[in-house]
This record gives sequence, structure tokens and C-alpha cells, in this order.
Amino acid sequence: MIDSALTPPAPHNPKRQHLTRLLKIWRSDGWPSKDALEIELLVAGWVEMVTEAGFEKLRLTESGLTQIAASRQRNQRALSAHDRLAERVAGQLYDAGRIVWRELSLRAKVGLEPDIKLPAQALDLFSQEVSGDTLVPPPHPTVSETAELAATFAPTAGGWRMARPDVFSVRNTSVEAYLQPVVHEIKVSRADLFSDLRHAAKRASYQWLCCECHYVFPAGMAQPEELPLDLGVWVIHGEIATGRLEQLRPARPH
Repeated sequence: MIDSALTPPAPHNPKRQHLTRLLKIWRSDGWPSKDALEIELLVAGWVEMVTEAGFEKLRLTESGLTQIAASRQRNQRALSAHDRLAERVAGQLYDAGRIVWRELSLRAKVGLEPDIKLPAQALDLFSQEVSGDTLVPPPHPTVSETAELAATFAPTAGGWRMARPDVFSVRNTSVEAYLQPVVHEIKVSRADLFSDLRHAAKRASYQWLCCECHYVFPAGMAQPEELPLDLGVWVIHGEIATGRLEQLRPARPH
């Protein structure tokens, strides 16, 4: 029998490392690590040891699931409107089959002009064709289109600067010519939107990094004609979590 005096006290509320491990166990097959943190989870009653096919595994208890759910709710409340809208846009791009990053730091060359302009057609980023239950990917460019997409950039006067777009995405492909990088900038206040538009170098760096640059903001905050014509305009109607995303104007490929 284990002396109760030697048993470590169970924490009343999980710390960050507890929640991280609980999520790791939830997402994995539950193989035990046999470390001190695992002991605390077991003593707290957030996980239990079970035997499956002769192997010991960890499984979350009802109390452990409750802790994860409560943590998720706290994190959602803590997210700002900007973060929630960025997450909504990123999720919809991901669902459309693109690889997505949020606030990815990239180096961009300001003051560059492409030798060859990209085809004058907007990317349909938020829709996908479905045949039965099978997702049909967008068609690959033709040989002539590939030559245009593979255009190099000729440097002019300017310098390198760091850019960190709110949402940066590319097609899910290993062929560089098909990547079609796209930037989505998220704005939730009119003042922030027009302050951002005054930074020509920032916009130029985004345009160097991508084929298209879009701005996304709540419906009614601004009109498309108030933004430069080369920028795409998307709006969210109603609540960020449940509202409808609508494209008011496609971006001009560059």
C-alpha cells in the first residue's frame, strides 16, 4: 500500500502544461510517457490507465474532457474580433484545399516589377467543385499559362523588408508554378483599414509575395470603391462565427 503522505496533492486547476498534455493524449493513441506530469494527471483524475490488447494506454476521463472543453471556451472568448475573423478566413481557405498560414513572417523585396504579368483572372478561393463525393481540384495551367506563371521579377530601386500578412495561403501542390500565393488582410475597424492602406511599402511587399491581395472586413465598414482597384474585397455579414463571407470585388492578379 502506498502511504498517502507520499502521494502528491492533485492540482485543483490544470496548468498550461497539464492542458497541453491532455490535448496530446486526446489526439494520440494514448501511449504513456511515464513522467512526473503524467503522474499529476492520473492523481487528479483527468486521465486513467487502461489495458488494450495487453498494452497500457492512457484515456481521458470525463473530468479531463471537461477541462479541455473549458480551456477551449476560455481561449475563444479571449480571441479578438480580428483573430476570430482571421481564423474564419483561414479555415475557409483550408476547406477549399489550400495550405494556410497565419501571421507568417516573410521577406519581400519592395520596388520590384514582374517581367511578365500574370493571367488576368481572379482565383476562386472559397469554392470547390464536387463530383458526387469526390473533390475535383482546380485544373492545372496549360503549357502557355505555366510560362507566364513562372515569370521572374526584375529588381528596381528598393530594399528588402519583413512582411507578416494576416493570412497567407498557397495551392496544395509541389509544383512551384502552380502555387498561386494569396494574401488576405483582416480589418475590423475603418480607421485601421485606411491607416493600413496609406502604407504603400507594406502593400507593395504583399503584392510582391503573392498573385492576389484581398482585404476582408465586416460588411458596411467600407465600400469597394474606397480601396485601390488592384485589391480584392471580401466582407463578412453578421456574426463572425456564423456569418456569410461574400466577395464584393475580385483582386487584380499582378
